[in-house]
Amino acid sequence: EVVTLVKKLAKTSHSPALAQLASRIAAVVKFGAAGGADVFEKIRGLITDMIAKLEKEMSEEANEKVYCDEQMSKTSTKKAELEDDVAKLTTKIDQATAKSAQLKEDVQEIENELAALAKASAEMDKLRMQTHADYEMAKADLELGLSGVRKALQVLREYYGAEGTAALVQSDAQFASMMQQQQPAMPEHHSKAAGAGGGIVGMLEVVESDFATNLAQEESEEADAQSDYEKITEENKITKLSKEQDVEYKTKESKSLDQTIAEISSDRETTNTELAAVSDYYSKIKDRCIAKPETYEDRTARRDAEINGLKEALAVLEDETAFVQRKHRSFRGSALTPN
Repeated sequence: EVVTLVKKLAKTSHSPALAQLASRIAAVVKFGAAGGADVFEKIRGLITDMIAKLEKEMSEEANEKVYCDEQMSKTSTKKAELEDDVAKLTTKIDQATAKSAQLKEDVQEIENELAALAKASAEMDKLRMQTHADYEMAKADLELGLSGVRKALQVLREYYGAEGTAALVQSDAQFASMMQQQQPAMPEHHSKAAGAGGGIVGMLEVVESDFATNLAQEESEEADAQSDYEKITEENKITKLSKEQDVEYKTKESKSLDQTIAEISSDRETTNTELAAVSDYYSKIKDRCIAKPETYEDRTARRDAEINGLKEALAVLEDETAFVQRKHRSFRGSALTPN
């Protein structure tokens, strides 16, 4: 009956160890214990050893379960922390890279603006020099013309002024003589000459006024042009200084960001290396603790069933042993009773 019970238990549990135990028990029952030992004691020893073995395996599996739960939890938490660290570092790198690229783009744009400003300033300087040279030439021509006209006016005024006075005196004397002598009037060529001189002087005075007006206009335009030039030049200097400071600041900040990117990238590489090691360990611990055809709970239930079944077999064995012993004592008692 014990053999049958153990065989049934082995079949139910799909346990090769119990099937082997059943075979060994069957062999002991069939051939007896070696050296005359008690068969029941031998079977009891086999079953007891199997129970001890199964209980040891249960204890080891319980310890393994504790170890697995602890390692899985710790490793999973560490893996999640490292993944979060890598994600944060990557975000920082991406943000710093984008900002550095924007700063470099800004620097390039400002440098282009500075180049355009330098070109415009050079063209303005060239134009100012040209217009100033034109002014100097026009001024010299106007001053020369004005000087010539004024000298001519001075000569004419002196000439026509003296001759005109003499002509008037002569005309008065001739008029008086004519009245007395009734002689024909003298020609008026002196009077006409004085009138013509006045017309020339008047014309030259107009020319003088035009020259003076043009000179004043040239000087006013030159003063305005110089004032505008100096104002724009000063504004360009301020703009140039401001943009150069922007270039210096943005270049410095960009280089600092590049250094930060290099440092963070190094930290991320180190973290990735650690993450790779943790992930590899996590994969191995999952293979050890999870990738099994039977769960810990199922194995524990099966072990309990096997142990309880073997204990039941022991109980049956004890009953059989007691029955055999009673039968043996009864047989011995019958044999000793006289006829």
